[in-house]
Amino acid sequence: MKKILSVVIYACLLSITACKKDSEFLDVPPTQVLPEELAFSDPALVLSILGDLYNRQEDFSSLDNGWRSFVDFSESFASENGSDFINTRTGWGYGEWGTWNYGYIRDLNLFIQRATASTQLTEADKSRFIAEARFLRANYYFEMVKRMGGVPLITEPLEYDYSGNVTDLQKPRAKESEIYDFVISEAEAIKDLLPADVNTKSRASKAAALAMESRAALYAGSIAKYGVRTPQVSLPGGEVGIPSNMANGYYTKALTAAQEIINGSAGAYQLYKVLPDLSDNFAALFLDKSSVNQEAIFIEDFKVGGRTHGFTTNDQPYSISDEGGDAGRINPSLNLVQSYEKLDNTYAPLQTTDASGNPVYYSNQQDIFEGRDARLKGTVLVPDAQFKGKHVDIWAGYLLADGNILTSEESGKLKKLPGTDVDVQVVGEDGPINGLEFRTQTGFYIRKYLDPTVGSGRRGRGSDVAFIRYRYGEVLLNAAEAAFELGQMPVALGYINQVRARAGLTTGLTAAQLNFDRIVHERRVELAFEGHLLFDMKRWRLAHIVWDGNPMTVSDLVSNIGSATKRNTQPFGLWPYKYYNPGNPNNGKWVFREVKPSKVTGANRFLLGNYYSNIGEDILAANPKIVRQPNQ
Repeated sequence: MKKILSVVIYACLLSITACKKDSEFLDVPPTQVLPEELAFSDPALVLSILGDLYNRQEDFSSLDNGWRSFVDFSESFASENGSDFINTRTGWGYGEWGTWNYGYIRDLNLFIQRATASTQLTEADKSRFIAEARFLRANYYFEMVKRMGGVPLITEPLEYDYSGNVTDLQKPRAKESEIYDFVISEAEAIKDLLPADVNTKSRASKAAALAMESRAALYAGSIAKYGVRTPQVSLPGGEVGIPSNMANGYYTKALTAAQEIINGSAGAYQLYKVLPDLSDNFAALFLDKSSVNQEAIFIEDFKVGGRTHGFTTNDQPYSISDEGGDAGRINPSLNLVQSYEKLDNTYAPLQTTDASGNPVYYSNQQDIFEGRDARLKGTVLVPDAQFKGKHVDIWAGYLLADGNILTSEESGKLKKLPGTDVDVQVVGEDGPINGLEFRTQTGFYIRKYLDPTVGSGRRGRGSDVAFIRYRYGEVLLNAAEAAFELGQMPVALGYINQVRARAGLTTGLTAAQLNFDRIVHERRVELAFEGHLLFDMKRWRLAHIVWDGNPMTVSDLVSNIGSATKRNTQPFGLWPYKYYNPGNPNNGKWVFREVKPSKVTGANRFLLGNYYSNIGEDILAANPKIVRQPNQ
């Protein structure tokens, strides 16, 4: 799974340029211009051009595009002073999440045209190269449609004749359904031209094409079915909105594409089940790049000594930081943490008090999290969890017998306990301390994607953990959802229970238990921080309900867990305190309190105009055939 590096060739409109081998230098601008016919005569050169096109793929979340895309939607708190706006804002602008890169589309169209015209490549090489470019083009159109709705569908490189008349270059928006249809049809057209190889992960494969098709068809089906919840979110020409009578057709295509992967015709994919500890196993799924990992389908890869990323540097626990404290920016919220079920398939808040309202005392910090879905500790570092062989030091202070708190505004601070004259630590090295950046504000750190390799958290080295774009676990959930929507309950149960069993939920859901809320919940906990949440909420037309702009209370937080429409507008934390009351049987034990970090002053409000990202005024001015988005 070697990375196809972007450092060797850049496609441009009129010429193709190349540079030296990957091993000689990285990210160095090309110095030689090759004629088109020469560039497309050598498979190595063509692969280099294609490598640049791979590396220009658009991802909503990615490990090398910063960390802020993971810190939103109340699933986590942004522990960095420069990102306080995420915690204080009340909504999102209409231009957020948009993409409109027709320069990239043109380069893909040029590549397809030139590879098709080549007379020097073997038919086998030509076929695969063209199929890969079509996959990338379809995948980018999918990225566009789920953000923008219908967009101009351009599959040939447009040429300007310098006459001053640009009318022929001005294309209208296609219907939203037409873009989804294009993605689906392209996947079908190219799937058998790509290798059915489980070890092909950083390049397009048959499974990657089918996974894209399954996800795209599922999205289209959801918009068709649930768009009735927001009739205002549509345009009369179909550029936004899909007719409800198209829903079942899309769900059928989503299920069929997913089942083609599940039945093994695209390769021997399976859920990652390698380590005996189920939480460690789930975390390792995102770290293991060996052939043992047969769950990853299509990845954005990285390589030490070449292109790496700073995700671990930015987000590792403060006390275990390789960079002396530049860390801890992503703090998962209690909102997310408590959504992980108990092993009897029930939802329950983490128990901080008994039925009478008295604190519950725990001998060990992790006891409060016991008996839960293993994906919780595979996704999140809870208090006293281990990373790089060390325990994270998360606690907010001492709870004294009189109810007061002894703590500090500095992590690891030493003070004297009442009645003593010896300085002791009174707050965790990793927080939580209200307002102190790079320490947890919620009582949690992210675990998913964190690289335990020595040196991976240093800026000079970075991490080579891959970002998984498509994986088998999601394919099973796509199939389960599509089957559920088609009324095929036994099929849906079979797929969703496979995913749950891997997480330790070995008592399968029954037909009576499987409902829409369960479908929504399962994607949330399985796919957390993988870039799905926003688009799932949008396609189900739940975003304006879940993020309704109203502040939350603790009562709101701990009630209706598992409901698809539960308000989730502000990230809460769970702070551990060590109880100090010498002579009391609970002395030295742990109590927990639900806390809203002080910097959380905004409440997420998703407007109807946020369902589709704004099309820029420059684009509208340049092309009068482009219609505006609704509700903007």
